[in-house]
Formats: sequence, C-alpha cells, structure tokens
Amino acid sequence: MTARIDRFLSEHKYDSPCLVVDLERITENYQRLKKALPLAEIHYAVKANPASQILDTLAGLGSNFDAAGVNEIRQCLATGAGAERIAYGNTIKKQTDIAKAYELGVRLFAFDSELELKKLAESAPGSRVFCRILLEETGAKWPLSRKFGCSVDMARDLMARAGELGLDPYGISFHVGSQQTDPKQWEIAIGRVAMLFTALDEAGVELGMVNLGGGFPVPYGGEVPEIGSIAGAIMTAMTRHFGNRLPRMIIEPGRYIAADAGILRSEVVLVSTKTYESQRRWVYLDVGKFGGLAETMNEAIQYELRPSRGGEVGTVVVAGPTCDGADILYEQTAYHLPLDLQPGDFVDVLDAGAYTSTYASIGFNGFAPLKEYYI
Repeated sequence: MTARIDRFLSEHKYDSPCLVVDLERITENYQRLKKALPLAEIHYAVKANPASQILDTLAGLGSNFDAAGVNEIRQCLATGAGAERIAYGNTIKKQTDIAKAYELGVRLFAFDSELELKKLAESAPGSRVFCRILLEETGAKWPLSRKFGCSVDMARDLMARAGELGLDPYGISFHVGSQQTDPKQWEIAIGRVAMLFTALDEAGVELGMVNLGGGFPVPYGGEVPEIGSIAGAIMTAMTRHFGNRLPRMIIEPGRYIAADAGILRSEVVLVSTKTYESQRRWVYLDVGKFGGLAETMNEAIQYELRPSRGGEVGTVVVAGPTCDGADILYEQTAYHLPLDLQPGDFVDVLDAGAYTSTYASIGFNGFAPLKEYYI
C-alpha cells in the first residue's frame, strides 16, 4: 500500500468493497520498466486495468497499448494516442471487429491460426501481422498456454502464407505466462523465435519484430525476480541470438504496471466455524471471486491480506459473500488472520490494481459493481 492510498483511506470513508489506485505508482512502474528495457517499446496490456485515468497517465508518458478488443482500442484512441501506437493482440477476433479496428486505423494484428490469418487478409489488407507461438510456460503462476499460440513449424508456414495473402509478415510473439517467476523462460522463448527468424529468412521472408509479451511478476507478499534480472536475461538472449541486428522489440506489461498501484478494501461480513470441535475459522469478506478476485481460482494468485486489527492470529479459510459454493478464495493455502476478527473490520487486499475491476461481475447475486477511485 502506498502512503498516498493509506492517507486517502484514512481521510475518506467509503463503503467497501472498493479499489483505490495510486496513479503516481503507475508512473513509477512504467518508468522503472522503461529504464530496465530501454530498447523495448512498452505496449500496456489494457485488459489488466482499462480505467481512463490509467490510460491517460500512460499515454502522457508515451506508452503504446496492447488491446484485446475494439472497445479497448476506442479507449486508447480517446487518450489522444494515435492508432499507430495500438496493437490488436488478441488472436481470437470476430471478422467484424477486425474490420472495425482497421477502420479505426490499427495496422498491427496478432494471429495464431490459418483461419484467423484469412480473416485478417480479408478485413485488414496490407496490415502488419505477427504470429504467436505456443510455450509450456513453466514457472508461471497464471498460465496462458493451450488456448493461445501455435507450434513453431506451424508459425513458420503461416508467416510464409501471410505474404501470399497480401499481408506484411512482420514478427513473432510469445507469452511466458502471467506472473512468471523464472527468467530463463524468456531465454528459452527467444531461442525458439531466433530459429524461426532464420528459417523464414532462408525462405525469403524477412521479419522485423519480436513481441516478448508480458508476464513480469509482482511480489504479492512473496519474493519474485527483480525486473533488472529479467531484463538482463532478455537482453543477453537477444544479443546472443541476434547480435547487433536486433529486431524491433515490444513488451506487453499489464500486471507489472498496475498491480501494486492499487489495494482492494474489503469488509468482514461473518466469522464462523463449521462444527463445535473445529478450530479453523471461516472468514467471509464482502468481495470474492465474482467481485474482482477471480485470480484466486485454484488459489493461483495469493494476495497479501492486511486486516485493520492486530493481535494473535490463527489459520482461516477465506471466502466471498455470494451464494455460490465456488466462491472460496483460500482453503488449501494457509492464511492467518487475527483471532478476534469481527464483522465490520476491514481487510485490505494488497497489490490488487490489476485484473480485479475488470473481472468483477455486474450484478451477480445483486451485488453492485466494484467501486473504483484513482488518486
């Protein structure tokens, strides 16, 4: 929690649950990443948190954007950023959405299949395209594998086909998985990309860009590699494989930019046990999986919880408020909260600025959308 958020919450009383984001921290994170990887263009992953205040801040800093859909493209354009600063990074797009993005001026598109390539050729003629390759994503807390990407040999054939269809076969992309904790995974991926560059060059297709994706981790109360060590691994691998002929490099941070800029304030609704003999308490918060904490699914992202009272602690199960049995945040992972925790106490969910407000449902069980404040 930043000092500005702490002061904001102490000076104002707002009904929980609510998300509070410090825009100064957004700026700091962007600048830190830019310093670590000065040769890479930052394309903020809008899906992490598309709040206009964040997009305006980043646009003013010169950031580019990675959009997952037409509405996000419109949001980016509303900041005053030109369409040349936007990549349509979703590999699964409706034909009509491709056409609309092209109409809005976007000329950089992702794909990972033959049918998607044909849609792009029809509705975004002449555009630059990049093919996403499939990775195992070892070490990622929130893997994205299986759904996105194609094999290296398929990517080679598709990029050659792109030129035949009148598109510009511009580059290769990958994603090592969200919240990646192993810097070597970038090295492995870059090695595969370099092989593709060589194979396509031999086939007469000259590529110009590597999209290194996102995945840069935040602590969530634990230890993760520093951005400097990840940047070092990336640049060492890029230099080893490409020498002094480095292609254009793009990175797509979302979590790294927004997560630790925000906290989610929640309120304890109930504390209970299931039997007379049980010593393990259930703590029900007024926010759960359906209110913004979807990344607790399978207990993958383990947020740090900070209660408003101290004292002796005990092991708890943490759950949300809805009438859905799946709305349990942490049951297998050992979480500890004060023994005298009471309904009405606050529990702050730290590092919650990314992938919370965008995951919150609209009206499930009648709960209002998550309130947001940007300071």
